[in-house]
Amino acid sequence: MTTTLEDATTPLAAIGTLIRGARQNMGLTQAQLAERLSTSQSAIARIEQGSQNLSVDMLARINAALDADLLPIANGSPRPTHLRVTGGQTLSGTITVNSSKNAAVALLCASLLNRGRTVLRGVARIVEVDRIVAVLQSIGVQVTWSPDGHDLEIVRPEQLDLTTIDDDAAKRTRSIIMFFGPLLGQESSFDLPYAGGCNLGTRTVEPHMIALRPFGLDVVANQGAYHATATPDTGEQLAVVLTERGDTVTENAIMAAAGRDGVTVIRNASPNYMVQDLCFYLELLGVEIEGIGSTTLTIRGRPGSTPTSSTPSRRTRSRP
Repeated sequence: MTTTLEDATTPLAAIGTLIRGARQNMGLTQAQLAERLSTSQSAIARIEQGSQNLSVDMLARINAALDADLLPIANGSPRPTHLRVTGGQTLSGTITVNSSKNAAVALLCASLLNRGRTVLRGVARIVEVDRIVAVLQSIGVQVTWSPDGHDLEIVRPEQLDLTTIDDDAAKRTRSIIMFFGPLLGQESSFDLPYAGGCNLGTRTVEPHMIALRPFGLDVVANQGAYHATATPDTGEQLAVVLTERGDTVTENAIMAAAGRDGVTVIRNASPNYMVQDLCFYLELLGVEIEGIGSTTLTIRGRPGSTPTSSTPSRRTRSRP
């Protein structure tokens, strides 16, 4: 069976122009994009020239590699898009399903809690992941892709150097805010660049600040960066109630709890799959967590130093 994309109003030349523009905006060469897609540079050149037909699979791979929705089939435009399917054949074989970007990003941030070696298997090599990897490498973390480009080996140094952080990569990902959780138990003060649109006090950021203040985090935004000071809570037990049941807010609080001695109870937590993935990873480091998959988590933190292997969830959305 073959499936090709036939967009009645978007000729291949126009599609190629969109792809070329998205590639250039990311600062990629044709060769670099070809490497991400496991194809040749000449194939990318033909695609951008509009002289090569695109399968739905290739379109999806290009969208993922460029972190962009380039065509009506992806962005829900009302323009007519048609699929011509030639069937009548017995189907067999296997397909590789990408792991969740959201789960992978959380595990990348959580690897800062492991003073041993972390291997993340089946990681989707997409823009958001590459940006977090660039940030980790800039502060001294060794991050190495496996030869097949599917697995990541992460080894953090004894001491992180946050003064050398890659500002450009950090400012291009909102996930940088998820560094607060793992860092606040390790650094007394530090600066993190903030992404555009994530100003302190807006709805996207304030729930994180509310969740982390009980752990002793104080943040001031100035000149394009968050200046954080941390006075870790030293009590045996800490209770945290999240004002927003968001996935990343919950993950930030969980990582903060994992890095402190004592018991933390987090209420109104998100029970989604990416949060569960994070909990399972932290358990591998020796952190004790009760209530995984529920809205109340009880966490006994224990900074880890364990060679650890973890595979991000392959679900792309939570199920009711």
